[in-house]
Amino acid sequence: MTRYMVQRTFPTGLAIPINDDGAAAIEKVINCNAEEGVTWLHSYVTDDKRTTYCIYDGPSPEAIRSVAERNGLPVDSITPVSVLSAYPYR
Repeated sequence: MTRYMVQRTFPTGLAIPINDDGAAAIEKVINCNAEEGVTWLHSYVTDDKRTTYCIYDGPSPEAIRSVAERNGLPVDSITPVSVLSAYPYR
């Protein structure tokens, strides 16, 4: 499985409430992703909540783009990435 960074722009900002509605929305995304073998690991969100950098494992950029469309999520770019950690160098 390849790891990807997905950049997204939300012109009015990303708003996921921290309540049952927000939890249900996240669960819906996770279940839709699983249908194509895509796993959302985590996201980084800018202070203005307009840009996210999301880390995914998935079979292909096409699978990630497909589930994003079905989830109603924008995709600016999908970039294959790998992990570089400072800890092995310490």
